[in-house]
Amino acid sequence: MAVFTPVDPSEVERLLADFDLGELTALQGIASGIENTNYFVDTTSGRYVLTLFERLDAQQLPFYLQLMHHLAAHDIPVPDPMADRQGRVLRTVKGKPAALVTRLRGRSELQPAPQHCAQIGACLARMHLAAADFAPRQPNLRGLDWQRSIAPPLLPLLASSQAQLLRAELAHQIAVQAGPDYAALPRSAVHADLFRDNALFDDGRLSGVFDWYFAGVDTWLFDLAVALNDWCIDLASGAFDALRHDALLDAYQQVRALRPLERALLPDALRAAALRFWISRLADLHLPRDAALLQPHDPTHFERVLRARALQPA
Repeated sequence: MAVFTPVDPSEVERLLADFDLGELTALQGIASGIENTNYFVDTTSGRYVLTLFERLDAQQLPFYLQLMHHLAAHDIPVPDPMADRQGRVLRTVKGKPAALVTRLRGRSELQPAPQHCAQIGACLARMHLAAADFAPRQPNLRGLDWQRSIAPPLLPLLASSQAQLLRAELAHQIAVQAGPDYAALPRSAVHADLFRDNALFDDGRLSGVFDWYFAGVDTWLFDLAVALNDWCIDLASGAFDALRHDALLDAYQQVRALRPLERALLPDALRAAALRFWISRLADLHLPRDAALLQPHDPTHFERVLRARALQPA
């Protein structure tokens, strides 16, 4: 959600002319995030978010927009894409694919307590069940295939201990995902990026989950592991906070109980989730793109998390 492509108010006014969303009253670039250009768009009828997609193309984007609309129709608190008068949700702004979605209320809880984690766990399980009958299929574009492709240009840029860790964990995940147990895991379209800054709370209650543009078909266990690795850890060490961990996992299982196979593979999924974000943050740091407000995340954090998961998988 950085600003890679500057947009001025007159361009947004031209876009809004095709919608029944009122007139533009405010436009503000969003600095957080690293993938797309995002602006807060306020109009006389409501508040929205305009996204210009910097990497995803027009063929890939219907998957994300349809998924968000599908979940919104199942009462999951997600941004709902807005259609223009001709029924189009995917438009073009500054030569880039673009979409307007509803802006959710609330603010992120960056120091979550067990009660916040419990709400995330319950919502995540509801999201998985709601997505089970979502027909479109698109792989997780930051899954193992992408990780294997991006590792070769990264490895020469790393310290020897980091390169050793990266090679070893990639080999471990390749072996896990080649097995029959992994193939039997339940899966569907998942968020795949449910960090504490991708959820909002309003007066202590979960009011929304946003930033769905890393979504893809993956295991429900991987999606759960991503959330556990962010919402339930001590940021300084990467170690789990037992109260938050148990709150999220117990609330998830009150909605959907994990299968025995999922429980057995959860330690591997936690490692896979840590590896995915360590590699992507390494790529953002060492293979960056230009952006007016780009703020890359520190990859050292997920290196710590990965080492913690590998040393203490339980």
